Amino acid sequence: MTSDDNTVNIKPRDGRYHHGDLRSALIEEGLAQLDVKPPDAVSLREIARNVGVSATAVYRHFPDKAALLNALCGVGGERLAEAFREAMSGADDQRGAFKAMGRAYVKFALRNPSVFRLMMTQSRPKGDREKDPCATDEPFGMLSDTLNALMPPDASKTARKIKRLQAWSMVHGLAMLMLDGQVPPDEALVDQVIVASFL
Repeated sequence: MTSDDNTVNIKPRDGRYHHGDLRSALIEEGLAQLDVKPPDAVSLREIARNVGVSATAVYRHFPDKAALLNALCGVGGERLAEAFREAMSGADDQRGAFKAMGRAYVKFALRNPSVFRLMMTQSRPKGDREKDPCATDEPFGMLSDTLNALMPPDASKTARKIKRLQAWSMVHGLAMLMLDGQVPPDEALVDQVIVASFL
């Protein structure tokens, strides 16, 4: 096996070895850890032990915990973007698509609280965003594009930015109120609040 090979014999918890995708297995175990402990308590050594490989094998894919957490954020971003695509697919028009994305944002947070919190607290990457994109780039790009399509063609850059911040503040605020127990985490309530849109 070469140093950049992404396959390895993995020993799952049941003790049987099988050939698989180590990077994906490490990410899935990282997500499982994130469900029961805060990001700073996630352990690469424990992940290696649970997957059934040496710590050295883990470090080939993730040189440190920050790299693993960044990958977990990436998975979260992919899943949020997929939730947006699914929500938009049932919409009749751009306005409906935008509202559906807002509802999907809050519901994603409720169904994936640990990954959502990690995504919202990770530092944005510095340097070349093409090589090291932020986990939220794709889903927020989708939100921005949909919102831009709803605004007047002559809307200023500042007006567009303010409208994006208003939209994000509404859905993110509701998500955090529900996650922090200030508002019941009721998906029917999500639908009612997001329908009362400022658009």
